[in-house]
Amino acid sequence: MSVNKSHSILKTENLSIGYSAKKRETVVASNINIELKRGELVGLIGANGIGKSTLIRTITNVQKHLNGDIFINETPISAYLAVDLAKVMSLVLTEQIASKNLTVFEVIALGRQPYTSWIGNLSENDTSIINKAIRQTNIDNLKHKKCFELSDGQLQKVMIARALAQDTDLIILDEPTTHLDMYHKAYILKLLQKLAKETGKTILFSSHEIDLAIQLCDKLIVMTKGEVVSDEPCNLILKGTFATLFPKDLISFDKNTGSFRVKK
Repeated sequence: MSVNKSHSILKTENLSIGYSAKKRETVVASNINIELKRGELVGLIGANGIGKSTLIRTITNVQKHLNGDIFINETPISAYLAVDLAKVMSLVLTEQIASKNLTVFEVIALGRQPYTSWIGNLSENDTSIINKAIRQTNIDNLKHKKCFELSDGQLQKVMIARALAQDTDLIILDEPTTHLDMYHKAYILKLLQKLAKETGKTILFSSHEIDLAIQLCDKLIVMTKGEVVSDEPCNLILKGTFATLFPKDLISFDKNTGSFRVKK
């Protein structure tokens, strides 16, 4: 589909994230200025404990930010009621679903909750959107299976389909390839790349699969101890940004191959 990428879907201005307790603030990262456009696949990467999950929780309004501003569709996130925010942003977490006794169709149908009546009746339009999400994630054969029958990779596709059924401009996933083998890690990230291109939705995911993210993403957000930077992977390679991610005594980044290597 043709996508107008000039529209800002998610934007932060001088954002500071962290924790506030007993009049004390613990700043995890500050001066975060990122902008995600329509139809982009964006990876959030960084070392363990650097603050990726804190940033995800903050920009999804699960956790309050310390300073700065967050905009969704050029509107301050604070201006959204919860039900309205659920119509512009969907979230896929690493936690397991509450009941694996639900069928795949039933789980995906939960994505329509912001739009259904208070008793949760699905309209013909709701059902059409759910079935479309099932087709887009290639899980037609799983539609009537119970979730406890699924592998981790299949379940992750179901959760992505639920986010698609929610029909938001922005989809955010917290480490969607956790617990998956190498093949399914690549499969899920390739699926996200395909969905961003075909649907025009902006997809942001955090991941430890840095080599894959460099290859597949339109843009990367890189968190280090000193700063948070955002740019196209090729520009970040030229700037030497990836060389600052890990201590140099064990791992180095090869600009020529665009990948990390363990030192012998």
